[in-house]
Amino acid sequence: MRLISHPILCNYYLTYRCNATCSFCDIWEKPSPFVKLENVEKNLSDLKKLGVKVIDFTGGEPLLHPQLADFLEIAKQKKFITTVTTNGIRYPKLAEKLKGKIDMLHFSLDAADAKTHDQMRGVKCFDKVIESIEIAKSLGERPDILCTVFEENFEEIEKIYKTITLKNKLVLILNPVFEYNSVDTLGNLNRQYLQNLLTFSKQKLVYLNEAFIDLRLEGGNHTEKPICRAASSTLVISPENKLVLPCYHLGKEEFNINDNLYQLYNSEKVQQLIEQEGRIKECEGCTINCYMQPSFAVEINRFFWKALPSTLKYNFMKGTWKQLF
Repeated sequence: MRLISHPILCNYYLTYRCNATCSFCDIWEKPSPFVKLENVEKNLSDLKKLGVKVIDFTGGEPLLHPQLADFLEIAKQKKFITTVTTNGIRYPKLAEKLKGKIDMLHFSLDAADAKTHDQMRGVKCFDKVIESIEIAKSLGERPDILCTVFEENFEEIEKIYKTITLKNKLVLILNPVFEYNSVDTLGNLNRQYLQNLLTFSKQKLVYLNEAFIDLRLEGGNHTEKPICRAASSTLVISPENKLVLPCYHLGKEEFNINDNLYQLYNSEKVQQLIEQEGRIKECEGCTINCYMQPSFAVEINRFFWKALPSTLKYNFMKGTWKQLF
């Protein structure tokens, strides 16, 4: 049964440019412009009309955009929940400008030591993450540590938890790796790793959407009976100011927004594509977290109930639950 009929999340790609070269991501290889302020202002107004609650300013590396603070200010004025994930390289220089404008600030960290983390990210950024944590805390921010979990860094999770997140009283978000397109993401976690990850997540200040585990154990999305509600729960806006459908990773079609996102989203051609969500052949086996998370939230099924306790746990830890209503 559908619980929420309108989109709740916007993944707003400010640029595909990135100052890291992560081995498990290909976005940094793409040429890309920066989004324009006038487009962001109009699109945020339309997103509000469409019922969107959360704006994820993403990339690439979102802190590369010189007007990120302005975008966040507009979003907060419109009462959106804002989220930004960063590798931390530019945060120390921009922290003052961003202060108080990000509800969910995530610092990416995949190992508890510089050598291992920097090797995975392709640049030296471990020390910047540690510096960013200290600066953010000094400004009264409550950042999270976002750890993308692979088999090869699985042993790092407990080290990160004990030496960094517990020490700083931060939430550790566990983000199990997912495969997409032809990118070498170092392989999916096997059943035993998934079970161990679930067990670890029961500790305080640790967040893992438990429905991610069930979905993977069942082989991901299945086109004959799809769980994915990516296109109807989430809007994806590209740096070229285009609406991307059904999701960024599949990106079958793109539509020029032309200052009328609300009308475009409700147009027949877009709605016809939305009806195909999770049913396209490329959707078979999909486990992409950034689209499954909102999918679990808009339809009452067993994945909804599986995700609910961990989702409530995170929102209460962060204090963002009040803004969801």
